[in-house]
Amino acid sequence: MTDKQKAQEKKASEYNASQIQVLEGLEAVRKRPGMYIGSTSAQGLHHLVWEIIDNGIDEALAGFANQIDVTVEKDNSVTVIDNGRGIPVDIQKKTGKPALETVFTILHAGGKFGGGGYKVSGGLHGVGASVVNALSSNLDVTVTRGGKVYYMDFERGHVKTHMKVIGKAPETQHGTKVHFSPDPDIFTETTVFSDKVLIHRIRELAFLNKGLRITFKDNRPEKPTTQNFKYDGGIKHYVEYLDRDKKDILDAPIYVEGRENGINVEVALEYTDDYTSTLMTFTNNIHTVEGGTHEEGFKRALTRVINDYATNKKLLKDGEKLSGNDVREGITAVVSIKHPDPQFEGQTKTKLGNSDARTATDHVFSTELKRFLMENPKAGKKIVDKGSLASKARSAARRAREITRRKSGLEITNLPGKLANNTSKDPNISELFIVEGDSAGGSAKQGRSRLTQAILPIRGKILNVEKASMNRILANDEIRSLFTAMGTGFGSDFDISKVHYHKLILMTDADVDGYHIQTLLLTLVYNYMRPLLDAGYVYIAQPPLYRLRQGKMTKYIGTDDELHEMLNDIPASPKPNIQRYKGLGEMDPSQLWETTMNPDNRRLLRVTEKGAENASEVFQMLMGNKVAPRREFIKDNATFVQNLDV
Repeated sequence: MTDKQKAQEKKASEYNASQIQVLEGLEAVRKRPGMYIGSTSAQGLHHLVWEIIDNGIDEALAGFANQIDVTVEKDNSVTVIDNGRGIPVDIQKKTGKPALETVFTILHAGGKFGGGGYKVSGGLHGVGASVVNALSSNLDVTVTRGGKVYYMDFERGHVKTHMKVIGKAPETQHGTKVHFSPDPDIFTETTVFSDKVLIHRIRELAFLNKGLRITFKDNRPEKPTTQNFKYDGGIKHYVEYLDRDKKDILDAPIYVEGRENGINVEVALEYTDDYTSTLMTFTNNIHTVEGGTHEEGFKRALTRVINDYATNKKLLKDGEKLSGNDVREGITAVVSIKHPDPQFEGQTKTKLGNSDARTATDHVFSTELKRFLMENPKAGKKIVDKGSLASKARSAARRAREITRRKSGLEITNLPGKLANNTSKDPNISELFIVEGDSAGGSAKQGRSRLTQAILPIRGKILNVEKASMNRILANDEIRSLFTAMGTGFGSDFDISKVHYHKLILMTDADVDGYHIQTLLLTLVYNYMRPLLDAGYVYIAQPPLYRLRQGKMTKYIGTDDELHEMLNDIPASPKPNIQRYKGLGEMDPSQLWETTMNPDNRRLLRVTEKGAENASEVFQMLMGNKVAPRREFIKDNATFVQNLDV
């Protein structure tokens, strides 16, 4: 060991007070930004905007604001203006500084900690304004209240210009304007805001806060736009928006609003002719993607009330009961509560834990749903009939499901006949290739690594599950084979701990039919095996389009651009031979292994789900029953398709 290494080892062993680092003010935020905004990727970048918008939303929830304007400026900075009361400017006793400065420079300072500023708030950590300030290269804030206009600005969290009065305003004018530029030293991946991401969340917030107008303006020269969002129907309009490409079997969404023990409950739901369900829950505008007690209360009330109604009206056979899955088949529902003291499980605020939220949601929703069913018997019968059909289909599916269950140990008689399984039983290194066609399947079986790679050929295009009932889905041999091979079950029975392969790889031809098969398979995975996406287990193989030979050199090329680049870089003589692969079946086993299956050479695309609502919309539009939206999509995007194989 060198003297330098000995000195370092000695220093490491001397753990004392001198090695405890104290970060003053907002230094901690800049040192560990991920602790406060999740990450410094594009997701964290947009989180800055949400924090400032949330302050305006809180003013709206308190009844003091009805307008928020969000603008992306030409230089990619952001301005957020609300017409709330305006951040207080008087001296905060504890800090001895103006409240405006305190809010933007001290963590956990704000009106959301029981001081009477807000009864309900989304930004409960109280770190929003100060964190945005810390992670911005420049931030300035203008407050209008009490007949005066106040201004101050900051640089990377430090005061640059102390608060000062810069003008007068009418006593009736009030509000806050925050303008900031994200710090490129923090957001090294990107500082460019996505208009699609901003518009999606702004629209969502407008739905969740009926009557609130939120405007979005993009002043960047490449895509200037202005959009206004205001929904007096709130989440009722949200459900209609989510179902715009589906057929509602009732005349209009069911809408319920009520208040119990200080908790405001809103529920909107619609029954469609679809077979899948969409349920979105929110607490104080926060999307609780993992659900929680308010979701439990809604589900419990829906199942109980519909069964009671069906029994009383003798719409079911004696002793027959509908399950929760039965009554929820085909629904699109939004549950939004406003809670004065929500308790979330985990820092990410994705699951609500308050028991009183379960009780309040159950009571408010069940009371109003009972009234709706009594006043609308035709709608009630349609709901029960749909649930009863779902129950029958589920019973048939349950019998078919037994066929798909794979026995453990050495009993492999239930494996799909076409499956060429791998020899390893370790899911961590096991891969299942879904291969289009028997010809390509044969090449893949011969060329694979038998230890780690299993091959399941499929013939043609599988059933479009977006348009099919569960019993039809399980009657499809190709789909049953996939469920059986993966070993996880499907739908509500899915258990990812039983998965046999940590890589599910879709390997299809690089043509229109191949892409269609990919879409059908992804639709199946999204609807019935979605945890595979969450775990990052789903991939798309990238077979080459071309083989280029020149003399002894052979290169496999994935895109037209790569081909042109290669042709520009190689000498003109001898003349290169270029083969365009029309399908996987044109490759012999060694070529398929070398180009597409060998982990040392291959290229795989991992499929991830970002935003369940967006993904659901896309699948419904591309694969659903309504032709018009699909036609519009094709018309709008046809110009982006090149080298179409017909």
